[in-house]
Amino acid sequence: QLQLVESGGSLVQPGGSLRLACVASGFTFHAYYISWYRQAPGKERERVACISSSNDDTEYADFVKDRFTISRDNAIATAYLEMKTLRPEDTAVYYCTTSVASCEPPLRWGQGTQVTVSS
Repeated sequence: QLQLVESGGSLVQPGGSLRLACVASGFTFHAYYISWYRQAPGKERERVACISSSNDDTEYADFVKDRFTISRDNAIATAYLEMKTLRPEDTAVYYCTTSVASCEPPLRWGQGTQVTVSS
């Protein structure tokens, strides 16, 4: 069964940090690009970060550059999103996705993990 399972979301204070994980199963993880998207209430989903299948190229949205870091461990079919200096506007459900040969379009979605930044 093809599956992406996100975890690590929680309530955190502004300025805090979180590490999200995305565990994949049922497909050849190392052959796919991985992206993290987020969706805040009442807003469109937006891509936050993307990493190539070979782990040698990353892309970030301007609003998370120098704060978030995407990484992956192909040996254990897991991707990560390290988030630092969190802001209230980072509050959203975060999803991981797969894609072929580039960051778009996303093919598979996980169920998401809630990140809430609030004091």
